[in-house]
Amino acid sequence: MTEKTNVTLIDQDASRRAAISHCLAGCGVHAEPFEGLDELTTRWPKGGLFLVHDKGDTIIQLLASMAARGQWMPVVAYEQNPTTRRIVNAVIEGAIDYFAWPTSGTEVASILAEAERKADVIGNAKLREALARSRVARLTRREKEVLEGVARGLSNKLIGETLQISARTVEIHRANMLNKLEANHSSEAIKIAIEASLVA
Repeated sequence: MTEKTNVTLIDQDASRRAAISHCLAGCGVHAEPFEGLDELTTRWPKGGLFLVHDKGDTIIQLLASMAARGQWMPVVAYEQNPTTRRIVNAVIEGAIDYFAWPTSGTEVASILAEAERKADVIGNAKLREALARSRVARLTRREKEVLEGVARGLSNKLIGETLQISARTVEIHRANMLNKLEANHSSEAIKIAIEASLVA
């Protein structure tokens, strides 16, 4: 890991936070510990990566917070004796790597260094995805439905028929949708929808 990398540790368990922080310090890695996302919002990191205890929907909430800020940072998750399904779900949700705790500080530092290398490769794509999700999150349910129709290449008339609204109403939703997405043309809106994984 590079010396400038900031590691933000999120774990509700104080003793585990202390153990992981101590473990990393022994390898020359400083981790800024936080109990949860609420505490983190007042001191959001400028960069680096997240080391997160995989509990509940913490990873999903963290990624949503990043998307709302238009910022992406790699997430490495951990749990004691995680199942294969849990690891797979965390990676699908957006974790870049996963490990079982407890382990050695050297092992964790190695995993974090690898996550940092992966982040350099995929960071721009993930940042575009975070920005796109942030923009799509501004849309109403109906505006999202119109965007999906536009992305499928449907005309206002066909979108209206599908949603059982008039073509004129579709036009209004379409204009609002383009404005909220900060898109000048439908093609830009479609690109944003694809980057946000709203459509395939």
